[in-house]
Amino acid sequence: MKSDVLFEFDRVIRNTSGELLCGIDEAGRGPLAGPVVCAAVILQPNAVIDGLDDSKRLSEKKRLSLYKTILKVSIGIAVAMIHHEEIDRVNILNATMKGMRDAYSSLNVSPDFAIIDGNRLPEGLNNSRAIVKGDALSASIAAASIVAKTERDQYMRSMDALYPEYQFSKHKGYPTKLHYEMIDKYGVTPIHRKSFLKGRV
Repeated sequence: MKSDVLFEFDRVIRNTSGELLCGIDEAGRGPLAGPVVCAAVILQPNAVIDGLDDSKRLSEKKRLSLYKTILKVSIGIAVAMIHHEEIDRVNILNATMKGMRDAYSSLNVSPDFAIIDGNRLPEGLNNSRAIVKGDALSASIAAASIVAKTERDQYMRSMDALYPEYQFSKHKGYPTKLHYEMIDKYGVTPIHRKSFLKGRV
């Protein structure tokens, strides 16, 4: 089972780093609109979640089901949103690093060790390690990816109610053909990332 492999990966890290392992991931680096959302998750050391996987490999229905399970079997969860204004001001990489740092610092439990999806560590995170494609390797990072993606999708659905003509519920702000067509027809909204739309603003 794929999820068994993810949990075994975390067990190996816990053997040398301590029981409380924090996974950190983000959702929303690529969209043209809305925030980048970062999540930090500390699963119970003995947690087992069938079907857990990288959020990108899951259907929306499955992701939501797993999200609810993650909330139940986590010792700590924190989410940070970095909105479009700051993304435009500091760039998406720096905004993502800040979001990861903010999520980590907002946890109500201090982990023994943190593992972060990607090849960069946010400044100031001690006892941590960056893992390339970590959301496909680690249960803790996969859980964080599901929390971040679910929270961001919920936010973008709320934006759909404010800007219905852009159909944010369908594309969640990502650069799809439909989204570009709506931008060309209606212009940009206050939640669009201007730095991602040079030539259209």
